Amino acid sequence: MRLAIVGCTGMVGRVMLELIEERDFPYSELLLVASERSVGKKITFRNQTYHIISLEQAVEKKPDLALFSAGGNISKQWAPKFSEMGCRVIDNSSAWRMDASKKLIVPEINGPLLTKEDFIIANPNCSTIQLVMAIWPIHQKYTIQRMIVSTYQSVTGTGQAAVHQLQQEFLGQESEKVYPHPIHQNAIPQCDDFLENGYTKEEMKIINETRKILSDPSISITSTAVRIPVIGGHSESVNLELNDDFELSEIKTLLSQTPGVLVLDNPTKYEYPMPLMAHGNDLVYVGRLRRDFSKSNSLNMWIVSDNLRKGAATNTVQIAEWLLKKGILES
Repeated sequence: MRLAIVGCTGMVGRVMLELIEERDFPYSELLLVASERSVGKKITFRNQTYHIISLEQAVEKKPDLALFSAGGNISKQWAPKFSEMGCRVIDNSSAWRMDASKKLIVPEINGPLLTKEDFIIANPNCSTIQLVMAIWPIHQKYTIQRMIVSTYQSVTGTGQAAVHQLQQEFLGQESEKVYPHPIHQNAIPQCDDFLENGYTKEEMKIINETRKILSDPSISITSTAVRIPVIGGHSESVNLELNDDFELSEIKTLLSQTPGVLVLDNPTKYEYPMPLMAHGNDLVYVGRLRRDFSKSNSLNMWIVSDNLRKGAATNTVQIAEWLLKKGILES
């Protein structure tokens, strides 16, 4: 199987490569693809040197599977060109997520929706993935009526330039500004661009993608997304109003039995999820579980995960593994 990593020099692309090795994902030939300014550069992977190739060269080599993390414009233009010649594309941008003809997949939740007819598959937004991983089992049992989501997002979600801005500001040095304000010792209540409705694109992604993944457009959702000076991962404060009453112990047991989710909820011993512990692994941590006494059948929770891994690269590779497992893709 010819495997292409499109956007191999970016933060998510590099993590994809790490995961290909960690999870021993099968391939017969690896194609590393990036923008024109990176073409010809060398990358060493598994003790082998690869030359980065262009998108045109990658299409000519007819890969069987392409993992895209190169931005929405590139995906809109090139994903169809790959799929037209029989290549399965798993795209990490927002280009195809809300396209009614494309599946938006978190394998643990809706992997069974995938069929042999799916050639472009959308990977959800990082904040959405960790959110739905934690609320899906609750929704199945109690039915979510309304949800309030506040995110506290790592600078890694913006890319390497944002990490550089944070590091330079920490050192007291000037650098190119990715954000409209300093990020060091600050919290910026803006992730992505503002829309006419007053929400940012990130906030609307959380709202719309969650409904699509859960296959339930009736859930009332509102969201506020904040950028904070953190490297390790995204955090989310979530308030759920459920259709049915619950016992807190039942919620904890339910989440503890959910693959990929780890309950860390012992406040008296200062045990709760934090980005530091999520950094570099694929778990979705859940804690600070407690009733919301201001509203019946309501619950507060705190969710943390590494946005570059489960929030992006890991979920992408897991989709590919699902395709192999179900015989949709042949190794």
